[in-house]
Amino acid sequence: MSSPSRSTFPISVLDYGAGNILSLLNALTSLSYTNFKKITTAAEIREAECIIFPGVGAYSSAMESLESLEVVEALKEYVKADRPYFGICLGMQTLFESSEEGEGIVQGLGIIKGTVDKFKTTTASVPSIGWNTTTDRKTGTSPVPSGSMKYFVHSYRALPTSSNLSWVCTTTDYGGETYISSVENGNVFACQFHPEKSGTVGLSIIRSYLDRVREPNSTSSPRITTIKSLPLVPTSSVETLCKRVVVALDVRSNDSGDLVVTKGDQYDVRETKDHKEEGKAKVRNLGKPAELARKYAEGGADEISFLNITSFRSNVISDLPLVDLLKFCSERIFVPLTVGGGIRDILEDGNVYKAVEVADRYFRAGADKVSIGSDSVTASLKLIEKGYVKDGESSIEQISARYGVQAVVVSIDPKRVYVDEEGKVEAEKAGYTVRDVVDVEGERRMCWWQATVKGGRETRDIDAVKVAECVEQLGAGEIMLNCIDMDGQGNGYDLELMKAVTEAVGIPVIASSGAGGGEHFVEVFRETNVSAALAAGIFHRGEVKIDEIKDAMLAAGVVTRK
Repeated sequence: MSSPSRSTFPISVLDYGAGNILSLLNALTSLSYTNFKKITTAAEIREAECIIFPGVGAYSSAMESLESLEVVEALKEYVKADRPYFGICLGMQTLFESSEEGEGIVQGLGIIKGTVDKFKTTTASVPSIGWNTTTDRKTGTSPVPSGSMKYFVHSYRALPTSSNLSWVCTTTDYGGETYISSVENGNVFACQFHPEKSGTVGLSIIRSYLDRVREPNSTSSPRITTIKSLPLVPTSSVETLCKRVVVALDVRSNDSGDLVVTKGDQYDVRETKDHKEEGKAKVRNLGKPAELARKYAEGGADEISFLNITSFRSNVISDLPLVDLLKFCSERIFVPLTVGGGIRDILEDGNVYKAVEVADRYFRAGADKVSIGSDSVTASLKLIEKGYVKDGESSIEQISARYGVQAVVVSIDPKRVYVDEEGKVEAEKAGYTVRDVVDVEGERRMCWWQATVKGGRETRDIDAVKVAECVEQLGAGEIMLNCIDMDGQGNGYDLELMKAVTEAVGIPVIASSGAGGGEHFVEVFRETNVSAALAAGIFHRGEVKIDEIKDAMLAAGVVTRK
């Protein structure tokens, strides 16, 4: 009997109600594996020929969902019977006995010995977000190509031990720890990284596994035969997690109602007086969002970030153009997508929507992470007012509880407040961090960074460092750190601001605002502990290519994906 073709091979995608499943479905479609369906019941699990578990979110919420669907026992039976199973991220973690991600110890499926615990590193940011390599731990042909970069985003990991050695397919090093990055035993394969977000390498991993289980008697895909020796210490003293280059697309409707990419100078997105039309300066139009996003992904961008810059005054739930844009890009772009703007509790058309419902709309449309701006400042002020006691109501807490901290990015938009010696004393008395900086005139002065809301239009009595500390406590997994004074100037990032925040928090920080060329990326990576650097206008205007940025980084010894 001949094997089914790719287009007829039946694939069941376990949909437990969380996260970005659309990206996986789009990856399958791109590989001609189009005969897939979502499943939610025990009966469907028992009838499935091949299951993919695209785990996105927090371990505890995932297990709660599986239990509420009453599929836990059926899933255990399926995997124990060595039937084709492909787990992604949580789809791998839940195979282990338990995890500490949640209230107390959360029980998993118990297929593999071991627990999934938080990184213990004190030398690297947590979550681990970005592109990293894997090391083979078995001989033979594995779906995972050795040495190639894959995209990771997680705070918890399982460690290799003598009791789970037979399962360990690859390991990865991070923060002085060697952890399991993929497992394989018979027809069961699962990985900690996200192949659907790992570009062509990730697509090849999905295709390799599915081709093998679709044609089990094929001689072109020999089984793994021998387990290699397994070091329980890092295999290298050199970290391989890449420094990321992120491209931001500020999206808004122009005066004709078309969705365009724009870019401001110090957040002003309208053209100069020489470009006025009917007495009003036009919105700066730098291109169509979908076309630019695809161009940047193909050009080497490690992540794409969309920001709806007018969301503070428009309806988000009914923002169909941005949702449609995400869906369109998710079909064609296989690197991480972040979307921000208006993610908060909202009242629209007489209905109240919680922030997590707004975020879910974007996740379902293809977003991997959501970015929270003004609402994070409000939440920080509330946290301080309550004596640093969390109530679970902030947008950050809502979303991180369901989807995990790695799904929540906080965008901080501060502006410098220059002070003299007397002002420094007052600022520090108020709890603000004061540093020496170089101003636009080249003079050394002291300043602190005041947080703003509504696209920089209003200030609040809290500084950027304190906001960063508060949002980390609330459950943010990453910070996008802007600086209004540097935005659009092309003179480099605000290094002192980056240092102040990275020294204050343990989560990854993305440097933003001010890049003018590759030298500024090199500078911020060498002189601060940021995990990624973002730029927008220099790419949109064609002043520099992503490849040129990465060439400069590699030439300076900065590890990046090329």
